[in-house]
Amino acid sequence: MPIILGRLAVVVAMGLAVCGGLLWAGVIVVPNHLNPFSPLRIADSPSWLTRLKLGRLERNGAQCLAVLADSEVSHKPVTDQPLEQGCGFSNAVEVSRSSVGLSRGFTATCSLTVAWALFEEHVLLPAARRHLGQEIVRVTHFGTYACRNINHRAGGRRSEHATANAIDIAGFVLADGQQITVKGDWIGSDPRRRAFLRALRDGACDVFDVVLSPDYNEAHHDHFHFDMGSYRTCR
Repeated sequence: MPIILGRLAVVVAMGLAVCGGLLWAGVIVVPNHLNPFSPLRIADSPSWLTRLKLGRLERNGAQCLAVLADSEVSHKPVTDQPLEQGCGFSNAVEVSRSSVGLSRGFTATCSLTVAWALFEEHVLLPAARRHLGQEIVRVTHFGTYACRNINHRAGGRRSEHATANAIDIAGFVLADGQQITVKGDWIGSDPRRRAFLRALRDGACDVFDVVLSPDYNEAHHDHFHFDMGSYRTCR
């Protein structure tokens, strides 16, 4: 039996290798979002391959900028800021607006900005239409780059904000002028707003590496934290 299982494992491995080669060569054609070898596209719906492809962009600055150029995010590359005491950034962009307005511009790593573009296209805008029946016109955020530790503690590990690899989202403005905030509506009286915010939290987990909401701890009672760090958390 061990010999048979060993031979079967070899056959399976060879089959996977052949299929991988045919995919790479383009002999086998599958949809872009299901092809692990094809570049990420903002237009593709998130799948189990999305975060794999985002990871590649973190290691390939030129390809990341090419993906971002095919989005609605208005941006320009910024000069690298070498790490000093755990703070700084590389392959970052300055964002002035995206498919919606922003309370202010921000500087973020290219991969975080691509993830934000995916989030807007496939999570934020559809959730607003589904739960609120209208468009989002502006996003209010607390910022991206800040040379600090996690939760502003005096000691401990640096936050992903220290490398411009995180963004904190506080609220949204609808087309009719209504404002929705994480602080006021996460456990507010309007079930549509609660459902909208939870849809954002859940959908963000398909794109970002770390997603923290008011359900995580008191420090996040008034915002969502999204980052592209080395950990994986969805709370």
